[in-house]
Order: sequence, then C-alpha cells, then structure tokens
Amino acid sequence: MTPDVPRRILVLGGGGREHALAWRLAGEPGVDEVVCGPGSAGIATTPGVRCAPVDPLDPAAVVALAQAEGVDLVVVGPEAPLAAGVADALVAAGVAVFGPGRAAARLETSKAFCHEVAAAAGVRMARARAFSGGEDAAARAFIRELADAGAGVVLKADGLAAGKGVLVAESPGAALEALPRFLAGRPTGQPALVVEERLEGPEASVIAVCDGERAAALPPARDHKRLGDGDLGPNTGGMGAYSPLPDLDAPAVAAIVAGVHQPILAEMRRRGTPFRGFLYAGLMLTGDGPALLEINVRCGDPETQVILPRLSEPLAPLLLAAARGALPAAAPDLLPAGDDAAVGIVLAAHGYPDSPRRGDAIGGLESAEARGALVFHAGTAARAGGGWDTNGGRVLTVVGRGRSLADAREAAELAAGAIRWDGVHRRRDIALRVPDGAGVPA
Repeated sequence: MTPDVPRRILVLGGGGREHALAWRLAGEPGVDEVVCGPGSAGIATTPGVRCAPVDPLDPAAVVALAQAEGVDLVVVGPEAPLAAGVADALVAAGVAVFGPGRAAARLETSKAFCHEVAAAAGVRMARARAFSGGEDAAARAFIRELADAGAGVVLKADGLAAGKGVLVAESPGAALEALPRFLAGRPTGQPALVVEERLEGPEASVIAVCDGERAAALPPARDHKRLGDGDLGPNTGGMGAYSPLPDLDAPAVAAIVAGVHQPILAEMRRRGTPFRGFLYAGLMLTGDGPALLEINVRCGDPETQVILPRLSEPLAPLLLAAARGALPAAAPDLLPAGDDAAVGIVLAAHGYPDSPRRGDAIGGLESAEARGALVFHAGTAARAGGGWDTNGGRVLTVVGRGRSLADAREAAELAAGAIRWDGVHRRRDIALRVPDGAGVPA
C-alpha cells in the first residue's frame, strides 16, 4: 500500500532546525506546501515554504492557524511548545501532530523524570541523584561521594535550558562552587538539579521517528556543544555537527534502538503516556558500551541540519504515519541514508552564548551557496533594501556535503569562511578529529 503523503504541512518554530525541516519536507514528492509558523524571513526564501505569524507557545493560536491553513500534519520543531501543551491541543482538535504531549515531553523537561523512566525501563544512565531547593547539604554530600569514588561530576538544571543548563565540572571544588547557581531560590519539593557521575567517551545522537510503539532511527550524528575549539569553553546549544559516525555503524545503531528507544517507548506506554515524535537519545559511547546521557523530545539542532540532507527515504509520509500511531510495517529500524557525508558549522554572533549582539550586517551568503553549501537561517533578520543582519545567538548553520567526512568538512570550511560579519564566531575543528570505527567509511 502506498503511504499517505501530507500535502500541506505546518512546521512550528523559526530556527535553523525548523529551516532544515521545512527545506526537506517542501522538496519531497507529494508535498504541495510547507507553512512555517512563525518561521523567519530567511526560512521564507526556501522554495515551497511560506511563513505565517503565530505564537508557538500559545496552543489555541497554533490550533487556529493549523485549521485556517487546512494542514494535514503539524510538525513541532522546538521543545518549548511541546512543554506548553501544543501537541495536546492539536490532538484534541483532531489535527494530526508529530510531537509528544506535555506528559511525554517531561522526558526532556525534567532530567529527574528521564532518570526515573530510564531506570524503570532498564536503560543504563550515569549514577545520579536529583535535588530540590534547600537540599544544598545533601547535594554537596553526593558530590563528595562521587569524588571519593574517583568519578567526575556533571551538574544539570532540571528544566529546559536551551542546551546551556549543563556544567561539566573540571573538579569537585568547581562543582561545589557552582552549586548555588542551580539551587538558590528554587522551591522545595520539586527537582531543580540533577548531579551525575561524569562518563567518558565520544558522544553520539541517535534520533528516532516514533509512533508510540515502534522506532525508526534517522542516521546518527555527533554534536559539538562547547563554544571553542578543542571542546573548550562553556556549553552552548551546539556549534556544529557531522554525520555519519565511523564509530557507530548500522548494527550498533540497531542495538541502541533495541536497548534504549524501545524500552523507553514501552515504559511510556505502561504509564499511559505513549510517545509519538522524535525521540532523541544523547549517548556516551563508553568503554563499557553506550550509556544514555539525556533524552530530548524533538530533533537536535544542529544535528537536523546534517541528518536530513543524507536521508534517502521520504520523511513526510513517515511523520504522518507516526502521528497516527501506525508506522508502516515495512519501515526499517534504521532509515536508509546515502553514501555521502555532511558537516555543519554554526556561525554565532559576537558575545554568544551570554550576550549575543544583534544588528551586524552579514556578507558572503551568496558566495557560500555558490560553493554548493546549504545555509540554514537560525538568527537572521532581513535588512531594509536587501541583505541580512544578525538577529540571534546562533545565526547560521553552513552545511558542506561530500563523498567522505573529509570532503564534507572541506566544503563546509570553505563555505563558512566566505560568510562574514563583525564579531562572527565559529569553531574550526568540527569533524576534524573523528574516532575510528567499523562499518561506516570516513
């Protein structure tokens, strides 16, 4: 049977991830139009994509837009609308939506809940404990306990933090010193902080399309979260990514889906909150095997920008089928990808991540695209009279493609180097040091 294809799709959000989703879906056979709400002027330059104003955190407004546009499917990009209950409101209105309800979105909105579900599902995570406001002494004791056992310490804010609520402490003393930032002023009786044992190894992102029961994984990717080259500086929302991963071949991805995604889906069904949407497993590939670091309930940013160009199977019908709770029986555990590679470099504004400056004139976009790169807008504004200004922290993601990771990295570097503005910041080591592995050529 030929799967149903949504002819008109609403993509909710306005960042680089949503630009990549809109670009991918608008170019697929059978899709007539993608509406992006609110989108951006940069996203609106994509053929087949139109932007419509809406507050993505207002469930009633999103439902009204979906109904007015007569869309067949809503794809929720960021996590905040899911936490606000947008998917619940769309389901109640009879609109097909790919994205979990508020209860299932707690897998991302609460690190403590994620640990609870993973433990019940038998999924390995780092040793951890959650603490609420007023539990400073207990948190300090647990940090010292980890240190006495020879383990490093990671502090994670329990709520949403746009990828910047994690501190990988350089020493137990640094963790103790930072503790008040996470607990001060937080209420008692609800988790505010999760203290974890620090795991070692390369990270990997395995994101799956889920229908509440089954999972079909997208090609794996690796994100670079630290601000500076050599993984130095503060955590950010992500400074670049690449795909494929030479150290995570197809059998290894299939084992992760079986050992992480499927048990999590089963546990969420058991709790009466089935998960439909992108289930993002952030993993550490330790010497003892993969361990789950975190779950996100949407596609990654900037991973989406390097994953979707490699996908060799139409995405739109899979998302619609998953939203209906019925992935096709023929859908594989690992969705097929091309033999190519993709490397994405994030260009950030001066002062990112603390105080990004807006309004700097951007030059060289046409030159980058002329080199064959994909340029996804994350934080830009159209300038009166033509051209673009910076208008956010992460401004653009420049994606190079090639037959190998080395070729794709070279293409991305050349294109990123063609784009300029006053104070532009980027890393120059994305996909430079790639762990060896079997099964996927580098």
